Amino acid sequence: MEAGPHDTDQQQRAAADGASGLSPDGPDDQDVLAEQVEVELRPARRLRIWQLAPIVALAAVGSLMFGFPLAFGTGGTGGAGAVVAMLGLLISCCAAGWGVMAARRVGHTWPGLPPRGSGERPDWRVIALYAGMGALLVALAVWRVARLR
Repeated sequence: MEAGPHDTDQQQRAAADGASGLSPDGPDDQDVLAEQVEVELRPARRLRIWQLAPIVALAAVGSLMFGFPLAFGTGGTGGAGAVVAMLGLLISCCAAGWGVMAARRVGHTWPGLPPRGSGERPDWRVIALYAGMGALLVALAVWRVARLR
């Protein structure tokens, strides 16, 4: 792209005068490549390790808090295992939300949904599928913790 319009009259006068010291505003015809390559000036937006590490650590701690009382809970602790399991589930869900928001900030989208800012409407079947899967996971987790009591 150029800053302003070409001065074609000056180019024609320079060609007629035979002035070899002057060049047109653009590249010479022999310098033009058959295939031009555009380069993005901004670096690619992607998640770095320092952004992912706290999310992964929080998810691991939350899943362990959710899993251990369910696996080893004998029920003799007076329901403390259910409280720890629900707290672990809450921490895991917070880590998942944090991860989704971090991914959205760098431009990732959920599979089946249009990119952000494209103006396209998402398909209602894909949204219903995601909502159904989320509801099923929540129902299974609550049912499993309720069985501890």
